[in-house]
Amino acid sequence: MRGRGAIRTSTGVEGMEAKQVVSLVVVVAVLVIASYLAGHSTAPVRTVTSTVTSTATSTTTSIVTSTIESTVTATRTYTETRELTITVTETQTVVKRIDFKPKQINIQEEVEKLADRLSPQSRTCLSCHVRYTPGIVADWLTSKHAHTTPSEAWEKPELQREISALPPESLRGYIVACYECHGANPDEHPDTFDHFGFKIHTIVTPRDCSVCHPVEVEEYSRSVKAHAYDILAKNPVYMLLVNASTQVNMLGVKAGYRLATESSCFACHGTKVEFIGLKEHEADGIRLMVPEYRGWPNHGVGRVNPDGSKGACTACHPRHSFSIEVARSPYTCAQCHLDPDVPAFEVWKESKHGNIFLVEWKTYNMTAVPWVPGRDFRAPSCAVCHFSLLIDKDGNVVAPRTHDVGSRIWIRLFGVYAHPQPRTGETWKIRNKEGLPLPYSLLDAEPAWDHVIGKEEMAERREQMIKICGLCHSESYARERIAWFEGVVNETNKAVLASTNLLLEAWRKGLAKGLPTGDNPFDEYIERLWTETWLFHANSIRYSAAMNGPDWATFKRGWYKLTRTLTEMQTLIELQEK
Repeated sequence: MRGRGAIRTSTGVEGMEAKQVVSLVVVVAVLVIASYLAGHSTAPVRTVTSTVTSTATSTTTSIVTSTIESTVTATRTYTETRELTITVTETQTVVKRIDFKPKQINIQEEVEKLADRLSPQSRTCLSCHVRYTPGIVADWLTSKHAHTTPSEAWEKPELQREISALPPESLRGYIVACYECHGANPDEHPDTFDHFGFKIHTIVTPRDCSVCHPVEVEEYSRSVKAHAYDILAKNPVYMLLVNASTQVNMLGVKAGYRLATESSCFACHGTKVEFIGLKEHEADGIRLMVPEYRGWPNHGVGRVNPDGSKGACTACHPRHSFSIEVARSPYTCAQCHLDPDVPAFEVWKESKHGNIFLVEWKTYNMTAVPWVPGRDFRAPSCAVCHFSLLIDKDGNVVAPRTHDVGSRIWIRLFGVYAHPQPRTGETWKIRNKEGLPLPYSLLDAEPAWDHVIGKEEMAERREQMIKICGLCHSESYARERIAWFEGVVNETNKAVLASTNLLLEAWRKGLAKGLPTGDNPFDEYIERLWTETWLFHANSIRYSAAMNGPDWATFKRGWYKLTRTLTEMQTLIELQEK
């Protein structure tokens, strides 16, 4: 029986020789320790699974006793040999470090590689600028402009194209470099000047970009963003808020004014850039005549350029790389869309979308055209919902690309009251029923329907957004969530209406002067409280509901602070009565 037992266990450790047992124990112990360390690595790891086969030979001897008729007892020995195969899974930890250092390149050599693809003019430009502005040249070398001719870009399948028209024949075969942009449309630029025999201008404008991107420029030109400078400068109500926020004139001290507005409000909205004339500039002993401007430098979205065009493509596609990856980054939108008045970026960061993006952005394909949810990214940034070209996994277009960033939105959240999107970017031309340049009535929040999109178009845009949400969520989830969002927005409008009624009461009782006397409605204390109810608190709640950042709807700047401010306004009025 012992012999049979030995045969049954010969496939286990008991059937091995002592040295083989010890060797196997050591191997397993090493693998366990390696696995433990891999599980506790703080760096990103890649797991490589391999199969290690160990063969051991075990010899088992069984003794069988038999009885012969002659009562003679004989002992026979049987020797059996078996091969033992053990499969072990080994986990190898490979540390993958992210190197954020800029790529080290020889700029001169990289430019020389492109010499045959450069126009004669740009080749001349680069012969100097690799020395005098190497950072600009290095930035340009990272761009698609530096490696793709317009003809090559046009040959791509329609959905993959990043241009919307071919330029003149003379430009199609060259990559897009210095002269192609800075030498475009010289007769339309009052700031065109002679630079070593070339007629160029410093400020490249949307009109110049339209040589290859006419559709994009046309879309942008009708947007609210393109008119952002005029939306402030030509709207007397908004300028009263700007002045109350940036001008100090107390006890003989004056501060702020023009420099304050240029460095604050108009830094995002854009300045009016005016060409003053040429001035002398010296570099390495070389004397040059270069343009001088007022309102420059500025890359605001509604910048008014010397050639009369509006906007700055570089607000989103920074020069000279013009990166689509940067334009799609939420940090680009965060240049302006920030707490406290437009807390879109902070709300998005707090949301599950932002949480996933900020953890997984390294795995996203931020340059893919078109963009496929689920393949190129898992959770959206601003660009996904508001302007990027999106297709589904079967190649169907769900949302076409647009540079009119408000064209997918049916409710404009920003304002005293949330309201339907304006029909045009020229919002200073709007008049509500009180005759003020506002898209709603201050007295009852009724939209100025002659100047905003109608209910039918609102419904169409709403359906478009549901389709975008439906690329990742179920349709029913998207519909319910959007209906909930609209309900929250309506509640903020009612709360702001209560604060407006308190302000009107304060004006009637003489607690502040305001509009009834032709005074600034934003500069006195109770008026500032009223401004905060919609500019900070209601806006935070609206953005929170739109992008799911819950604490912005409560304690950060939401309902708690809104109701507290309303209470303070009411208390001031009651104290005035006493």
